[in-house]
Amino acid sequence: MVNRIKEQVPNAKLRTITSVIQLTLNFRKQAYKRWETAGKDLSAYDANDLMNAKYDDSELAIEADQKIKTFQADSSRVSGIFHHLITLPTYHTTALHMNDLSAGYFGEEGMLAYVGGVQRQEIRKGVSCVKHQRMAGSDLGDDHKEFFAGDKALKAGGAKNTANQFESAH
Repeated sequence: MVNRIKEQVPNAKLRTITSVIQLTLNFRKQAYKRWETAGKDLSAYDANDLMNAKYDDSELAIEADQKIKTFQADSSRVSGIFHHLITLPTYHTTALHMNDLSAGYFGEEGMLAYVGGVQRQEIRKGVSCVKHQRMAGSDLGDDHKEFFAGDKALKAGGAKNTANQFESAH
């Protein structure tokens, strides 16, 4: 497709959203066809079920994953794609993590699903949203409240607010 576009508009600036094209299945099918053409033994694989998790550590899947690993650089080099968007992967990542969090949070793990699986990881990895109060601007709101109400301002901040608790966790 990219080559056909380049025939019409040789200097086209192209971008891609890579996850849209179901890379795992696509690349496993390509590896399967290469092996088939080369006469390799494919008896361990069902061509109609290549997404099956039982193949994840197989030689065919490893070959496909190596192609996926270099897909961005290869497509940029060969096809002139200048930008790979990450918007769709972030959408899918959010959906997957919310699914997993919800299963634990409303299941047997309860709040530990959040604290252990999210909050501790954010703190340990230095993810900036662990200090979400500041990112959401609560300090600006506190400044305004203090400006108008002085010491009597009811603020989100202070020594015992959650943002400062995270400060001491580092």
